[in-house]
Amino acid sequence: MKVQDVVNRKGTDVVTIRSDDTVAQLVTLLHQNRIGAVVVSDDSGCVHGIASERDVVRGLAEHGAAVLEQPVSSLMSRDVHTCSPGEDIAVLAERMTTLRIRHLPVLTDEQLAAIISIGDVVKSRLDQLTDERNQLISYVQG
Repeated sequence: MKVQDVVNRKGTDVVTIRSDDTVAQLVTLLHQNRIGAVVVSDDSGCVHGIASERDVVRGLAEHGAAVLEQPVSSLMSRDVHTCSPGEDIAVLAERMTTLRIRHLPVLTDEQLAAIISIGDVVKSRLDQLTDERNQLISYVQG
């Protein structure tokens, strides 16, 4: 199974925020969309960073409530790991586990096309295993 298969099922909607927006705006965006991370993009399609719940918690621990008035750029991760639509999901799962990351922007021609989470990867893998199990049962039952 490839990243594109997961994107086809889940869709290409990606929530983004500008780097000069405040952390308070980030928190609101995460809450409203019931998501764990957003892509930071100051112009259409370019990935400048990623900001997650974990980044907010770290910022609160270091700066207290004052972090809410700081720009997203002050706490976002700038070294963003990405993937492409043609990558294998099993390989991606291993990479996400090794790197301890939960979200990967999907890029097509260097432009943001979608985002995939560890939950998406696990769900796709479970679906794949269920399909294989059903095929084996069908084969055995003849």
